[in-house]
Amino acid sequence: MSLKILVVDDERDVELLFRQRFRREIRGGEIELLFAFSGEEALSVLDDNGRADIVLVLSDINMPGMTGLELLSRIKSEPPPVPVCMMTAYENETFRAQAAANACDGYLTKPVDFKELKERIRELA
Repeated sequence: MSLKILVVDDERDVELLFRQRFRREIRGGEIELLFAFSGEEALSVLDDNGRADIVLVLSDINMPGMTGLELLSRIKSEPPPVPVCMMTAYENETFRAQAAANACDGYLTKPVDFKELKERIRELA
């Protein structure tokens, strides 16, 4: 059974980057990557794919419309619990504090360290 991971980022080139970095795991059936390009789209993907089947949401913080922090709050307010890690290119203590206040499960700085990310994903498995 593959682990479903939802990546949320308004920059569409993130999809290609993640598919390249996880190509071995995708080919091996270990991981299935889902993508959303806005907070609103991410909520639809969660509803369409079954929240319980998603093992991790990786969300950018700075997005137009619904921010990643607003998305985090919405995800955490509805059962079942889904782990959410925030990603940002801007190291910001205010963002980090807001993420922690909303039960964020991790905080990644861009560019993402994919080796570290893969280790975190293995821990979830």
